[in-house]
Amino acid sequence: MSTRTGQCMCGAVRFTITDCPDSFGVCNCEMCRRWTGSSFLGMTVPVSNVSFSGEAQIATLQSSDWAERAWCKRCGSALYYHATVPPGMDAYQIAVGALDDAEGLVFASELFTDCRIPGVEYAGTRHGLTRAEVFAKYAPEATQ
Repeated sequence: MSTRTGQCMCGAVRFTITDCPDSFGVCNCEMCRRWTGSSFLGMTVPVSNVSFSGEAQIATLQSSDWAERAWCKRCGSALYYHATVPPGMDAYQIAVGALDDAEGLVFASELFTDCRIPGVEYAGTRHGLTRAEVFAKYAPEATQ
């Protein structure tokens, strides 16, 4: 694990990740596709391991009953996905595309494998979950 930095497209929001993981995953759900214009590539980072500058430029939206998404108010760059339920899931999915250097990261997991944009396939093998499997494993019971 290492320290990595990143920023939004315009530089109004910067962040530093300490004890940064060496892997990331992709989410192909409809919300992530609408939010980013494609699938979302994110790495799981404890909230306590991320520090932001330019926080006044961060906008958030409670995008579902259990999560929020954040982006830069000035340029619209996706910054993170954050599960708000259940309490205690205190980690961000930081946008890999916002990192200053993603060298050496390993593509390790894929969510909503059955919801990929038609024609999009990822090389290699990794852990994957379908929509039903994601909801069974992660969604709060009230939404299932």
